[in-house]
Amino acid sequence: MQMTTQQNRETERTWHPISKEDKAAMTAMRAIIQPNKGRLQGTAAREPFDAIMSRVVAPVAVTFAPDTVGGVSGWWCRPEGVRTGRAILHLHGGWFNWGSAQAYKNLVGHIAASAGIEAFVPDYRLAPEHLFPAATEDVRACYLGLIERGFSRVAITGDSAGGNLALGLLHLAAAQRASGSARPVAAVALSPVTDLALTGGSWETRATADPYFVRSQVAELVRSYLGGHDPADPLASPLYGKFAGLPPIRVHVGDDEVLLDDSLRYVERAVAAGVDARVDVWEGMPHGFLSGIGTLAASNQALEEIGQFLADRLSLSPVRPKKGD
Repeated sequence: MQMTTQQNRETERTWHPISKEDKAAMTAMRAIIQPNKGRLQGTAAREPFDAIMSRVVAPVAVTFAPDTVGGVSGWWCRPEGVRTGRAILHLHGGWFNWGSAQAYKNLVGHIAASAGIEAFVPDYRLAPEHLFPAATEDVRACYLGLIERGFSRVAITGDSAGGNLALGLLHLAAAQRASGSARPVAAVALSPVTDLALTGGSWETRATADPYFVRSQVAELVRSYLGGHDPADPLASPLYGKFAGLPPIRVHVGDDEVLLDDSLRYVERAVAAGVDARVDVWEGMPHGFLSGIGTLAASNQALEEIGQFLADRLSLSPVRPKKGD
């Protein structure tokens, strides 16, 4: 089903109504996952979290290969027929405590295939073994490693905590502009965590609607990552950073997320600073809804829009699957 959209040009916000089919699918999904709301905690959650992400349907005509870029290990996701010199750097989610490149490679493979661009997913260091700013240092090293390899145009994507790291990398690159460092050409953030101080109003207004997270759970995950560091440090929370000079940014978020305001406030501040930024809000969708590719119409449409945006920014025509694939 093709969804209609209503765009508020003043706030650069696009609203996507939920389809009848997706609404039924989400009702069934909530009945399964709601009993476990807020239960993923600590390092013990790594294995079940990776198992969930590994269930994303495998993309067609994408190959995967392990590698080390900038001293950080990870996985390449390579669609057929990509042009050299362009790359996507995707930073996985998991609240800075969970997640792995291997578990995320199917999801990132879909993004790569939609854009027609090869993508690398690094295994940045996780908390609590490695406190802030270890993850930030790793993603910067990986980005510079791509530049050193000759990738002249790089886009940054990331989901959840990876969205935090992706946007943080943009701010860092813009701040170091005078040093001559190459800058990313664009970014896509999926339900990004932009405010580790957890001050967004949606922590209250979406507390019931969100099927996954509760505030006390997330506060502990953030604490284990920051280790006492100021959550309002712009390097930790992109919402508090300087926005001037950032490249085009697209944000996708579900309307049923406690993190909704992290996306809305970030884009509002970016637009106010003159950045080409937009947020797409998907009615009835929870955190990480893009993983529903092949099942949810919202996931399929979001993936298509993400691929088109990245292809345009990287000066390529998007690769479209043939009928029957």
